[in-house]
Amino acid sequence: MEDDLKQLITEQGEETRRHFDVVAENLTSEIQTVAEQVAANTEKLVEHDAKFESIGSKLIEHDARFAGIESTLEVMKIDLEFIKNELKQKVNRDEFVALEKRLSMLEIKFNQSR
Repeated sequence: MEDDLKQLITEQGEETRRHFDVVAENLTSEIQTVAEQVAANTEKLVEHDAKFESIGSKLIEHDARFAGIESTLEVMKIDLEFIKNELKQKVNRDEFVALEKRLSMLEIKFNQSR
């Protein structure tokens, strides 16, 4: 009986070891798969970081360009206001015609009164 018990324990121990070996092999395979996925994700993150840096530098360039455009627009606004004020001080076509008629009438009256 004692020998049978030892034999049973030995057999159970071997079966348990085989089971653990299978489980360990499966876990090792799954861990390897996860490690490969992590490595692939890390590579993608590095690529994305490089793209973000490129986009960031382009945004800085665009900000500088927009600042130049804003400056140019401000100068153009000032020039436009100046031109508008200049035009307001000048006589338009209708006023010019009316002034010509008035001048002609005054010249006629002046020449008649002489």
